[in-house]
Amino acid sequence: MAVIAKALAQCSAEHPVFYEDEVDISMRKALRTKIIQVCDEKISVKGDNVGLSFYAFFANKNDDPELLMEAASWWIKEMKLDHFEKAVKIKVLVESMGE
Repeated sequence: MAVIAKALAQCSAEHPVFYEDEVDISMRKALRTKIIQVCDEKISVKGDNVGLSFYAFFANKNDDPELLMEAASWWIKEMKLDHFEKAVKIKVLVESMGE
C-alpha cells in the first residue's frame, strides 16, 4: 500500500497513475527487478530529473529479443509512454505492479 500511496501522491495530469485493472500489465519479475535496479542507478548518479528509455535496460546487442519486446510492449502499447520518461516515474509504475 505504501507504493500505491507514493504513486498517488505524485500523480498529476502529466504523470497519471494506472491501476492494474486499467491496463493489461504483464511483465516477468526479472524484468521488473532489472528496471528498478537501472532506475535506482540512474537516479543515484544523475538525480531525480534523469530520463531514460526502455533501451536503458538492455545491453547494446540484441541478445534477448523476447525480453526486449516485452519491455517495449509494456512501455509503448500498455503504458503509452513517451520515448524518454523520468526514471522516478518508471520506477514508481513498476513498483506499483507488485509481485
